[in-house]
Amino acid sequence: MTGSSLRPVGQPASRTAGLERLAAFLPRAGSDYARRRNFDLGWQDRSNVSMLSPYLRYRLVAEAEVVEAVLERYSARDIDKFIQEVFWRGYFKGWLEAHPSVWLSYQADIRRLTRELSEDVALARRWGRAVEGRTGIECFDAWALELIETGYLHNHARMWFASIWIFTLGLPWQLGADFFLRHLLDGDPASNTLSWRWVGGLHTRGKTYLAEPENIETFTGGRFANVTRLAGVAPARAEVERHDPQPLKRAFERAPEGRCVLLLSEEDCSSEAFIDGCEAVEAVAVQLAAARSPMPVAQSVVQFVGEAVDDAARRAKDAFGCPVSIVDEPDRLAEVLIEACRRRAVGRVVGAYAPTGPAASLIGRAGERLAAAGIEVCLVRRAYDDAVWPHAGRGFFKLKAKIPQILDQLGIERSV
Repeated sequence: MTGSSLRPVGQPASRTAGLERLAAFLPRAGSDYARRRNFDLGWQDRSNVSMLSPYLRYRLVAEAEVVEAVLERYSARDIDKFIQEVFWRGYFKGWLEAHPSVWLSYQADIRRLTRELSEDVALARRWGRAVEGRTGIECFDAWALELIETGYLHNHARMWFASIWIFTLGLPWQLGADFFLRHLLDGDPASNTLSWRWVGGLHTRGKTYLAEPENIETFTGGRFANVTRLAGVAPARAEVERHDPQPLKRAFERAPEGRCVLLLSEEDCSSEAFIDGCEAVEAVAVQLAAARSPMPVAQSVVQFVGEAVDDAARRAKDAFGCPVSIVDEPDRLAEVLIEACRRRAVGRVVGAYAPTGPAASLIGRAGERLAAAGIEVCLVRRAYDDAVWPHAGRGFFKLKAKIPQILDQLGIERSV
């Protein structure tokens, strides 16, 4: 795998690159995608999937844009499988937004397990073999190295990897989720955490996912034949905590009029598309990738996210005609925002709503300091999230049934 690209299909982290990726995928988004999407053909061949996930993750390209683009070319029936995949992202975000204690519990577990790795020699040895691709399980080791070198894994491989990590290697699921979050270019707090919980039987209680040799051989085109040493059973993991649903937090539907300082983060790198009506006199962009784990985050991820935020800052500067500063020390965010507000004599910060995860936690802490300084923080949530998240409280198929209604609500036309 030496020499493989650290970026999806070699493209940079920009909105232009994301739109080009979407245009290149459109001819293959219909029946071809539905027929071939579950095959992991290897890092050299990703022709059967969109490779849009990093651009969607940081909203360099928005979900509604992608759905609208495919529905302009295909009927809703022909493009059904792809549209479902797009909505899975919104489902996970909405579900975690309604169950924030899951994220808080995961963060606490990672802090605890990071300490244990420094104290438990046996655990550290087993974890080290797994993250370095030295377990002796050919497919698993190949995927571990592919993830490290390319920042990407096919979705099917992610499921197999997580199952082997949990049930064959007997490692804590949280450490596996952290390994993914630190190395995936499209690492998303909601999709990543909840997918690992689903494999382990915690998201859908008692329902686990077992990686089977025959399934791996079939859907890797025979690349990994005669896989041995895999667990034959997948007993569900248990947890003591209850994660009762909470009401969705309130957010602004549109930015208040008047002068403000604009806040940009990796959670929405195209916020100029829906934050309008206000007069941004200065913008502050914060880079958070390095803060997503207590363990080192892959340099490829830090670089990709940094470029995405830089691209967002350039477009915000053009859209609002205001200067932009970049904050690469997250703990200084509140200080920088307060200084900007005082320098510009404004009492309001406006930004895109950040869903549950590191960015939301940081912005929440900064908001408390801003409030103490007499500065209002107005977070604007996309219409897409407002339409999708209320339907994400239970299983995905409850949301799936609402997709036609959601498309109507968003004004996205579709043909039967």
